[in-house]
Amino acid sequence: MKKDAVISKNGVAEKKKRKEQKPYLTKRILISAANRGFRQAAKEAMELMGYVVIAKDGWVVKKFADGRIEKISPLELENVNYELRLD
Repeated sequence: MKKDAVISKNGVAEKKKRKEQKPYLTKRILISAANRGFRQAAKEAMELMGYVVIAKDGWVVKKFADGRIEKISPLELENVNYELRLD
């Protein structure tokens, strides 16, 4: 008997109706969508404000539309003993 088949009350095998499968959200799709959103938001913020604040090379910096970078403060790491797990 196939996986789709189900025995009905009268003992006859009938095919089970499958529910319409909806697309599911994978980790890759979620990360891709989040990255697209962050890039778009950064672009709009740069156009509106003329700069964005980002973390780069251990510093919090202000990146200007003309390419200048101004260091604001060093990043302070509380706990550097993170465990890296690759799923």
